[in-house]
Order: sequence, then structure tokens, then C-alpha cells
Amino acid sequence: MNTAKNKTQAITQPDAFRIDVTQAVTLITESMPKYGSESVALTDATGQILRQKIYAERDQPPFDRATMDGIAISAAGLKNNIRQFLVGGIQGAGQAAQQLADNSQCLEIMTGAVLPTGTDTVIPIERIAMASGIATLEDGYQPEPGQFIHCQASDHTQGDTLLEPGTLIHGPEMAILTAAGEPTVEIAKWPRISIISTGDELIDVGESIADFQIRSSNDRAIEAIFHSHNCHQTTRSHLPDDPQALLKHIRKLHDNNDILILSGGVSMGKYDYVPGILQELGVQVIFHKILQRPGLPMWFGVSADNKPVFALPGNPVSTVVCCIRYVIPAISKAMGLPLQEPETVQLAKDVSFEPDLAWFMPVSLDYGTDGITRALPRPTNTSGDFIGLRNTQGFVELPRGTNSFSAGYPAHLYRW
Repeated sequence: MNTAKNKTQAITQPDAFRIDVTQAVTLITESMPKYGSESVALTDATGQILRQKIYAERDQPPFDRATMDGIAISAAGLKNNIRQFLVGGIQGAGQAAQQLADNSQCLEIMTGAVLPTGTDTVIPIERIAMASGIATLEDGYQPEPGQFIHCQASDHTQGDTLLEPGTLIHGPEMAILTAAGEPTVEIAKWPRISIISTGDELIDVGESIADFQIRSSNDRAIEAIFHSHNCHQTTRSHLPDDPQALLKHIRKLHDNNDILILSGGVSMGKYDYVPGILQELGVQVIFHKILQRPGLPMWFGVSADNKPVFALPGNPVSTVVCCIRYVIPAISKAMGLPLQEPETVQLAKDVSFEPDLAWFMPVSLDYGTDGITRALPRPTNTSGDFIGLRNTQGFVELPRGTNSFSAGYPAHLYRW
């Protein structure tokens, strides 16, 4: 690890090591480096962040197209009160445009087919009767000239900008990329992320466990969060509460990755070695402790190699909440995704919280018939009670400065 002074200005005042949520978000965001882009096959771009402008390959639609199954006619025939049309052929989707012989004829047409030359109106099949090669209009039905046609270039014209950098690629965006004829696409490159659990008490699944030990769940929870955001550039490690082992392995993991996310060992206990080890490795502390519950002991710094280090509290609820509230948004923004405004929901009942801290309260959601989404409080027993998170959809942030929140209070929601 390079031990040169980092470009980021850390907080140095002793009382500033207990900062509020907004300060924490700002300091993390301003400290994040950029991670560049990479070119991938279109099939590998789902869920990723676009890093290029996408332009229309051609007009959309590229031709006048039928939006209904039926017959294509010339509206001039309607002006002559023609109610029966001789069927001159079939215009299928994917076929070159056929030619209408005269206004007394029609061509059967399929949805999505190019409008035959000489026609300008489509009559749905439900409005006609077909017999002996003759299409007869329904009694009393008066077609509108030009109806049921998706006109060429009515969506956009060739060369128009369709997608901007910073767009998340989901189903609609994939359709647009395909229509633009892009076999490869530039996406944001995910950093290599090392997830490190610390603690002698942690035992992985599949290993025998003693009465005084617990399963190592935080590393898998953090990895699952990243996988749900389509990041698979993660590795997991477990390190004991041993200063020399921590020093050796954190240095190696730092050198081989772009971001470190540690869980545990950041509080005030005798075995909470992580802050001191990071300082010894030349990681400049940006802040330590946020005025929030759960997750007050969270630590954040940047190494002299400009690599962010997130040290999250070891209690499972704290770990997950801090990862969702700070880590994922910061990395996403560094990759070109704008910071998203959180959803706003209404508290379903009165709640109170005595400490002068922001409260990240787990909730389940009730989607009311009145169109209002209400958050039902589901506080956990402690910040170690991750089982209590089952059947919740996320947490709401209740700001510090007040200890009572009434039903109907508009709160920001962060989904798991």
C-alpha cells in the first residue's frame, strides 16, 4: 500500500467523528474514484449502466405499418361509398410492400406489416365479413381515413438520441438497443470488490460449529446485495481477530482489489483492531461514526492508492443497512448512475425513538387501494436480529432531531 498523503481531505476535528447521515453521504460520494467503462456483447448488458449515447439507426417505425389485422384500402374508395372490396392478396409482416390495383380492391394485412402501396387506411378484421374473396364492411361502420396506421418516423427519426449515458439497462432499454442495431455496448465497469468478515466467532456454512460461535452471514449478505445489482466482481474472505493476520491479509486484498468492504471490528472493544490496522496501512480516515441507529460505528476512508475502504459495523442489521444506504449508491454514482431520489411512503402508525440519532427502521409495505404506500414498522429486537428482517421490504429513514413521528409521516424508503 502506498502511504503517500491522499488527495481527499479527511475530517480531523475530534467532535466531527460523529457526523450526520447527510454529511456521510456527501463525504463518501466526493471521495469515490471513477471506474471507466468496458465494451460487452449486447446479451451481457442487462442490468448494467450505459456509458455511451445511443442513436437511432433509422426511422421508427421505418415504414408505415398496420396496427391491426384486417384489410388495407384507399380512403378514396370510402368517399365513393364503396362498402365491398375485392381482396387482391395478402400483405404479411416481413414482406415487401405490395401494390393496390385500384380503389375497389383491398389487401388483407397482418399487424406489423408494411402498408401496401396505394393504401392509407386499415379496417380491423372485426369490422368486416369475408366471403368468396369479397370483404364487406359491417353495417353502419364508418372508417376514419388513415386509421390504425403507425406512421413512419412518428416515434423518432434516424440519428435521434435514444439513450443517454447513465441509463440502467432493463427490458425497455434492451429493446431500444436492439432496434438501434448495437451488437456491443459500452457499460460502466464494476470495480473489483473484496468483502471481508472479521471475528474469531464466525464459522462458514458447512463447517462444524461450537456453542459459542455463530455462522458468518454478513459477507454473504453483502455479496447478495451486490449480485442483486448485477455486480459479480466480488470475493469473500474471513479474517480472525489477530492484528498481524489482519495487517497481512488486508494489505494483500487491498493490492488486488479496487474497493474493500469490511464487516466487524470497528467499534470500541479491545478486539476492534480494524481502524488501527487501516491507519497503519496508510488508509486515510474520512469519518468514523455516523449519528444513526443501527450502524453508528461505521468507518470510511481512502487509501493513498485512491481505493475506498468501507468498514461496516459487525451486527448483521447494521451491516445490511449501511451497505444499502451508503455503499451501493456511492459505487453506482461513481460508475455514472445519478444518485436516485428515494421513494416516499407514509408511516402506517405512530412511532417514537428517544435517542438523538437518525433511525433506519425496517418496514413492510402496504399498498393501499387509495394509491398510498404505507410503511408498517417492523423494528428488530436488536441490530443483531437479522431474522427479524424477514417479510420486510426495506427500511425508512427517520431523521434525528425529533423523537415522535405520527402516522402519515412521509418517510424516505430504501428497499433491500
